[in-house]
Amino acid sequence: KFEFNPKDGIDNPALSLTEDMDGKGVGEPRFYLLSKGSTETFGFCLHEELGCKGHVIRQVELGGLAQRRGLQDGDRLLQVNGHFVDHMDHRRVVQKIKASGNQVLLAVLDSKSYEAAKALGRDVSQMLPADIRPRLCHITRDKSGFGFSVLGPEGKAASMPVPQTSPMQHLARPRLSLLLPAGIKGTFQLSVRQDGPAEKAGVPPGSWLLEMNGASVRSYSHAQLARKVRAPGTGGWGTRGGNVVEHPAFPIQLKQSGSKVTLLVASSAVEEFYRLQGLRITAAVADTSWLPFKVRELHMVKGPAGYGFLLKEDDCSSGATGQFLWDVDPGLPAEQAGMKEGDRLLAVNGESIEGLDHQQTVIRIRAHDDQVTLLVIDPAGDEFYQSVSFGDSLWSRP
Repeated sequence: KFEFNPKDGIDNPALSLTEDMDGKGVGEPRFYLLSKGSTETFGFCLHEELGCKGHVIRQVELGGLAQRRGLQDGDRLLQVNGHFVDHMDHRRVVQKIKASGNQVLLAVLDSKSYEAAKALGRDVSQMLPADIRPRLCHITRDKSGFGFSVLGPEGKAASMPVPQTSPMQHLARPRLSLLLPAGIKGTFQLSVRQDGPAEKAGVPPGSWLLEMNGASVRSYSHAQLARKVRAPGTGGWGTRGGNVVEHPAFPIQLKQSGSKVTLLVASSAVEEFYRLQGLRITAAVADTSWLPFKVRELHMVKGPAGYGFLLKEDDCSSGATGQFLWDVDPGLPAEQAGMKEGDRLLAVNGESIEGLDHQQTVIRIRAHDDQVTLLVIDPAGDEFYQSVSFGDSLWSRP
């Protein structure tokens, strides 16, 4: 887990600034995608220091994950998972990192450049790209299809009908179109039909397909995809009116959820950013605001009769163990905050409860005597996210 270790005061005086008033001494932000195991730490602490501006990277562990990636003592944290945080309350920034689970994308600026930029009155947010997050988009097919195709060098589409639900639907079935460039594995760029389902679901024109229903497409070349599309058989996807394939163009784990599909996509600008930075795009840093189900934040102040709910441990639809909210008492703080029977608890006071057992979760709720903030999701939303294999940390981020 990420360790919060605030420090009162500083050991060393502030760095003195040179008389560089033209801004040439200001460096560029650096980006790091840190991925750790469940028993590991990210290998640094974040400080708020008296007389020192910004959120300061300190105690970078020798040989730890942060040091191996390139974080340096004194770096100032500017972004967490694409969110600008320089202006935020320090504890809220710490919560954002904690809520990221085992993977977090950080943007930092070295100490000297940060102090120089502040001395020059520069807005450090303007030093960062406007949007560096991929999107998760949930598309519901209409009568004409899903509304996207995959672009190739020749610009020729290999159309794929959606899975059939009856033997007669081959007469007029909507299609997905795939334009199959050759060579590089996993490079599937999308063309999005204007006002179609994909565009309405938030898929940017010209974006790159990275995952479908929670499974990566990176390991498949276009030649492999084309062979799968053209394979003879019955009962699945096809490329022509009378040729329906036995297996989908993507392997079985990429199958569509009936008339709906969830894609992880990156705009051309985002894809270029990650490529130039040498970073891999993952769902853990995605913008989830386009997804149909939203998490809810419930802030409660304890009344004379308590909060008015019962926390129970039970199995999730995925088979994992979860913490669920039941017996919501009418008129008490939990109901007034919007709690519903069967909501699943995701985070307490901004910290994910992923990996905690029932007793540990109860202790966290009781850590503050008179108030608590819970992040929850209703059963329908929980079932959706579990069905597409997205973990709690993906959508428990504040």
